[in-house]
Amino acid sequence: MSFAVNTTRKFTWHKMDPIASHMKNRHINSTSPILKSLEPALIYDKLENASGKPPSHDLYQQLSSLNLNDDIDRAGNNKSVLLLDDRERLRVNSAESFLRSLNIEPGTKVKVVSIFGNTGEGKSYTLNKVFFDGKEVFRTSSAQTSCTLGVWAMYNSDMNVICLDTEGLLGISKNEHQRTRLLLKVLAVSDIIIYRTRAERLQRDMYTFLGGASKAYKDHFSATLKKVLAKTDCEKLAGGLGPGVIIFHETHYTDTLHQSASLIQSVEDILQSTFADLNLSFDSFCFMKYVGVKTTNSVTSFEQLKMALFEKLESTEVRSPRDAKYVYLTLKSLNEKFQNQISDASPQLYLPAFFTCSDKCQSCKTGCALSMGHKEEGEPHHSDRNCKFQHQYQNCVYLCKICYKNGNKIVVKPSYQTSSENSWSSYLNYVWAGYVIECPNCGEIYRSRQHWYGNKNPEDCAVRIEIVHIWPGEKLLLGSQNSAQKVIDGVTMISDLVASVGSQPKKIISELAADKIAPPSWKSNLESKDCYICRTPFTPTAQKHHCRACGEAVCDPCSSKRQPVPSKGWSTDVRVCDHCYKDSPPSLTTTSDGSENRARVLGETVVNTFAAVKSVVYDKPKELLKDAARPTYWTPDDQCINCAICQKSFGPFLFLHHCRSCGKGVCDNCSKARKSVPLRGWEYPVRVCDNCHYL
Repeated sequence: MSFAVNTTRKFTWHKMDPIASHMKNRHINSTSPILKSLEPALIYDKLENASGKPPSHDLYQQLSSLNLNDDIDRAGNNKSVLLLDDRERLRVNSAESFLRSLNIEPGTKVKVVSIFGNTGEGKSYTLNKVFFDGKEVFRTSSAQTSCTLGVWAMYNSDMNVICLDTEGLLGISKNEHQRTRLLLKVLAVSDIIIYRTRAERLQRDMYTFLGGASKAYKDHFSATLKKVLAKTDCEKLAGGLGPGVIIFHETHYTDTLHQSASLIQSVEDILQSTFADLNLSFDSFCFMKYVGVKTTNSVTSFEQLKMALFEKLESTEVRSPRDAKYVYLTLKSLNEKFQNQISDASPQLYLPAFFTCSDKCQSCKTGCALSMGHKEEGEPHHSDRNCKFQHQYQNCVYLCKICYKNGNKIVVKPSYQTSSENSWSSYLNYVWAGYVIECPNCGEIYRSRQHWYGNKNPEDCAVRIEIVHIWPGEKLLLGSQNSAQKVIDGVTMISDLVASVGSQPKKIISELAADKIAPPSWKSNLESKDCYICRTPFTPTAQKHHCRACGEAVCDPCSSKRQPVPSKGWSTDVRVCDHCYKDSPPSLTTTSDGSENRARVLGETVVNTFAAVKSVVYDKPKELLKDAARPTYWTPDDQCINCAICQKSFGPFLFLHHCRSCGKGVCDNCSKARKSVPLRGWEYPVRVCDNCHYL
């Protein structure tokens, strides 16, 4: 059938009997307490309020038989039927009652059209004008209170369409979320939905509702509908697509979207673009059509809406008519599945985000409950919610257990030194004796390695743990982020101290010390100005040695040979000058007791041992531990290619250091400054780069 023929199709409507209409209006407007007491919904609500739980559904059906208004409406056969009340309760108990109430013959295939929009937009009036020739099938009212609560249904036998009138959005409701869920369930069983809006411009609430409805259909309703249709052997929806949408937009002073459209961009393209700008999706709907009318007088024209509806109802490309009983069964299944109580917070005049502090705890992501700017007033962050512990943040504090028992909450923290120790000696104590916890009232309450074995954890004997929030900009509370690095720093100091014995950094002092333990036959270091063999003067950087045979001071090239000197008490290969070296080593049968050079032998043994210990015990483990001990905010060594300040490349002659404040890799020249960095847990002066030194 062509569109031109369809538009000329003539509709016939049921006529309401004048007497029934008069009785209907009289009873509706009546304030008789008898009639109100016989209203089943009122009795049902009173029973629910009295008992604390809703009565049985059978009781409601028995009460429904006492509803005089329903009897009159059925007799007149021209009033809509309450399908779902405003509490999502189904008011029809079976598919047969559903068909009988709407005067639908069993087996009739129908389509469903529902209407949505804000309260007071004229939804009921629109359905009456489009489908029922203006008759007040769905109740309208000029009062401020909403005249449509819940979902009402009526059947148009000429078009085989079930019309569903819904409660308006943005109205005064005790449970707005429950009302929205009710509307979405009705939308899910519809073939076409009309979104009715009377506004000079399309507003955001329409896009928000339709975008949310599309997502709800795709995420929740689509799979449920397929299961319901499979159980009832109903015709499946094509591709699982949702209903089609017709936006009926009425303006008074402004132009509709039709005037904004062009050959390049249609009205639907404009709508799609707006949905995309709002980051909303509408892909669950099988189609979206815009119908705009500009009302210059008091009479709204519905002709364009009728034509658009008729065209879509006649089309079976996406959705075909289905048995009317399946409409009820589908709605019943959705209502039974999605019926849990919804908590509904009352809308606030302002959002907390407007004025509340935006900082959040790094551990539990709880926001600060105070107003913005409280930090400038000296008030710390605060939250009434409990926090959770996370190891990387170490968001706990130690409370002195003794003080806590006495009613005082004294916060204590581990430290590498006591209040009476200086920073240099505390390194040695930290390495060998562990960290210490001091209480300002009780003194030292814990040391981690106080005994050789059997040391307890501080939580077991000295402190009480309390989990606290860690806010942005606050240092780690226990300071354990760099505790391992402090150990490495302590080991470095000891290894450098030991290395200074072998490398002789202070030449004069070391030569005086060497003369004290040198054999009497050795020439004094202070008297030796040049090499005994080549007469090359000794420079501050030149190596000065003594021949173990003659005792003269010689340079390194003139004393490269090694052999025993038993006459002087050296039974192993030792350094000798080129003059004293012999191709045939001397016999060991004639030996000295070595008493004159015993101090030197012991000194060399100590120096060589310390050098070996420094290399094996300190240097190697230190390199292995650096990666594990490095604080998390430090840049890894392998990523430090150039100095962060001067951009010079690190290498054998440019050593890598880390700024204790920012953690970047810098050279020695760019990190001469020293200062404490409490935010990072460094309570004493440490290396910082030039950039951080002036912050």
